[in-house]
Amino acid sequence: MTVIYHLTEPATWAAAVAAGEYTMSTRDTTLAEEGYIHASLPDQVRGVAARYYADVPELLLLVIDTDELDAEVKLEQAGAGVFPHIYGPIRVAAVREVVEVAPDRSNLPE
Repeated sequence: MTVIYHLTEPATWAAAVAAGEYTMSTRDTTLAEEGYIHASLPDQVRGVAARYYADVPELLLLVIDTDELDAEVKLEQAGAGVFPHIYGPIRVAAVREVVEVAPDRSNLPE
């Protein structure tokens, strides 16, 4: 099992659970618009949270088992790093854990 991470808001995750799959690429952008879902490796999560979600008070961290995805995952250059991109929806069953992120982000992986 390989684990990657995705940050999202509670309402977005609730909609995914109801639909059976997650289709948001990143904040305010869908998979259909972007072509893939942004994800992170453990050492990238804090930076993504600080850059893109600093103003979001309630945040969830999805812990994704890549072996359970139907979609292809590619490691690709994005900015100064190489990030995992998921080229299709995330089945809710592929999410092994949903972590409520602490307001100070202290419980994010490093």
